Amino acid sequence: MKALVFTAPSVVELHDIDEPSVKPDEILVEVAAAGICGSELHGVRTPGFRTPPLVMGHEFAGTTPDGRRVAVNPILSCGRCDLCSRGHRQLCRGRALIGVHRPGGFAERVAVPVSSVHALPDGMSWTAAGLIEPIAYAVHTWNVARIPEGARVGVIGCGTIGLLCLQLARRRGAVSVVAADVSDRRAAVASRLGADSAGPSLRGEFDVVFDAVGLPATRADALARLAPGGTAVALGLASADPGFDAADLVRAEKRLLGSFGYTPAEFATAVGLAAEWDLSWVNTFPLTDGARVFTDLMNGGTEPVKALLTP
Repeated sequence: MKALVFTAPSVVELHDIDEPSVKPDEILVEVAAAGICGSELHGVRTPGFRTPPLVMGHEFAGTTPDGRRVAVNPILSCGRCDLCSRGHRQLCRGRALIGVHRPGGFAERVAVPVSSVHALPDGMSWTAAGLIEPIAYAVHTWNVARIPEGARVGVIGCGTIGLLCLQLARRRGAVSVVAADVSDRRAAVASRLGADSAGPSLRGEFDVVFDAVGLPATRADALARLAPGGTAVALGLASADPGFDAADLVRAEKRLLGSFGYTPAEFATAVGLAAEWDLSWVNTFPLTDGARVFTDLMNGGTEPVKALLTP
């Protein structure tokens, strides 16, 4: 079968590979849509957790051999450790990810644990199904922040996660939402999706700021733009350098939180929400174009905002 394979630092290639071997507790999914994530672009350019050769792809949906249309939760947890027992399966001490620690959805077919599949609502488009995983991420981020109704929300980074956080803020009663991105095109998409204003940097004061970039400068700006007592949520993983003023964090009683993944319940919530979102900014490409699209984005391209590969 065809698959997009991470073969070396900064290199992805379309290869013919063997069909998946399906274990007794697994099911085969014929992939219909698989999203390219910013973490994958960074992970290929600067390898760390991902080791080539690897078929990536942790945002995907498809069809099972018995005809069911499903989305796949890529977070694999043990279910037994202290964190799993407390309901934090996304933080499992033995956590693994489909598309990182085992083959993922950038292929025609992939074997996944039976427990990872979620049935899709009737009539849901494959575009919406392919965005369920990042929507779950946005839902978890909102829950982590514990945002009061009527909050002033800032969003730094208008890629997929930033735009989904923006739309969720509008749904959950934010009094204002301001977005920032160095790309004029992405800022324009944020405005179309409901941002009160969008430009290259945040202006004003906020109760909550989502940093969906993760550079030292964006982390510093997220905290600097908070009102005293406000909350910044770090989502992006572009750099390990924190870059922020810890003294301001203390004196103004600001909170800086990290957010990773989602709980099984939040993934299920995202399945129910996905069909309701404006996803007109998402573009689809055949898997055969995957290497070109992935490489363009990895090397700094800003279009498309979100790419789905369709085997």
